[in-house]
Amino acid sequence: MLNYLNNMTTQRLPWLVLAAIAIVFEVIALYFQYGMGLGPCVMCIYQRTAILGIAIAGLIGSIAPQYFIIRLAGFSIWGYSTIKGLLIALEHVDIQINPSPFFSCAFRPDFPSWLPLDEMLPFFFRVDGDCAAITWQWLGWSMSQWMVVIFSGFTIALTVVVLNRLRPSNQFLI
Repeated sequence: MLNYLNNMTTQRLPWLVLAAIAIVFEVIALYFQYGMGLGPCVMCIYQRTAILGIAIAGLIGSIAPQYFIIRLAGFSIWGYSTIKGLLIALEHVDIQINPSPFFSCAFRPDFPSWLPLDEMLPFFFRVDGDCAAITWQWLGWSMSQWMVVIFSGFTIALTVVVLNRLRPSNQFLI
């Protein structure tokens, strides 16, 4: 099993599967937005951006996974995106569970001036919702709570794969 995990990261298909899973989540988010009419809040947009980062990590890792530097780039982007997404999802859950009249989330995402995603792709990054509003639930959990589960899953997968790569019996690290 450990050898399978070890070899998996040097093959193209697992990286493409990672990208595909993230893209499926993006398509689901667009369905919620346009099919069900649930406008995303700014925290949702940030989480959507983190999922997009995971998709990009999968695509980068699939370019040439046999090379250490490509795997390192894929793991780094995957790690940054999943941890950042998890932290944002946890903050979003806190906003929904403990609403405060003294706090309101922004009406516009704060992307860097050199990459204004909300202006470049408004259909994907436009903010229409309120962070504190719970407009959808499944099995008693809000969308932000499910995002904690999703990002936790991505984090656990990354941790298992990277720790396996770092085992002393492996010839090559990461």
